[in-house]
Amino acid sequence: MKIEDILKQRILILDGAMGTMIQRHKLEEKDFRGEILKDHPHPLKGNNDLLSITRPDIIKDIHRQYFEAGADMVETNTFGSTTVAQADYHLEHLVYEINYQAAKIAREVADEVTAKDPARPRFVAGSMGPTTKLSSMSPDVNNPGYRAITFDELVVAFKQQAKGLIDGGVDTLLLETITDTLNVKAALFAIQELFEETGKTLPVMVSGTITDASGRILSGQTAEAFLISVSHVPLLSIGLNCAMGAAALRPYLQVLNERAPFFVSAYPNAGLPNEFGHYDQTPDQMAAEVEEYLKEGLVNIVGGCCGSTPDHIRKIAEVAKKYKPREVVLENV
Repeated sequence: MKIEDILKQRILILDGAMGTMIQRHKLEEKDFRGEILKDHPHPLKGNNDLLSITRPDIIKDIHRQYFEAGADMVETNTFGSTTVAQADYHLEHLVYEINYQAAKIAREVADEVTAKDPARPRFVAGSMGPTTKLSSMSPDVNNPGYRAITFDELVVAFKQQAKGLIDGGVDTLLLETITDTLNVKAALFAIQELFEETGKTLPVMVSGTITDASGRILSGQTAEAFLISVSHVPLLSIGLNCAMGAAALRPYLQVLNERAPFFVSAYPNAGLPNEFGHYDQTPDQMAAEVEEYLKEGLVNIVGGCCGSTPDHIRKIAEVAKKYKPREVVLENV
């Protein structure tokens, strides 16, 4: 069964945070290095994406926990797996391998779980984060015309990442936590170019991030403007994730619900972080806030971002069973 068919029948459950689960293992430098990078001259601790190569057992277990909690789809451990982001660790040469192995790991777990329950197929979304650089804003307040990266450089980086994910066996590509629309335009261009070259296409999902109470993403666009900016591409879904808790995202999801000719996704943080950077919202509290989306019929895909765990996803999945998915109306735009 295709993802598109499932989305017309019921709300699809996405997984929760990868980083939150990795932090539970309290890993050391050696875990990130493994044998392959034992002599690498630069520190690697904190490069979570690298664990798909050096500690695949941990990543497999996290995927499995989310599937067992009720997720229909898990994201690959590749949020920062572009040459742009991996340059911080001097690991640009491993980017394809990181993406390929992460996709392969998630694919194996998804297939294992599906084999036990063939009537409910499980899917893998190739996670593509925004990179560490903005292409439409200057990082230097004294030089507003400066750009840390160009559109063309981003295209090359995203194209390499997408190829690794596709070769590894993902079902969709998920461009997530978008803070700069020009970055995601470069990613969409790269993906379309790759599709043309290979003759193979996959559904593409886009998820932006409202950064504060102004209701705008970091590069200044409102939710509606963001939607319009990416609607030239036939997306599977558009949505919002991260930055805020579920309650704060609701008004912006209402905008997408009214306007989007695509399926709509939402995977908020488990509330807002406390003074120590931890997320205190309980699974029951988060599920109650997410339920407000479902009552209004705002979403087709729902899950969790920072601070969320399999327990959060389990509660959200239980609540989602009671509601019908949002109806997509092509005339919205």
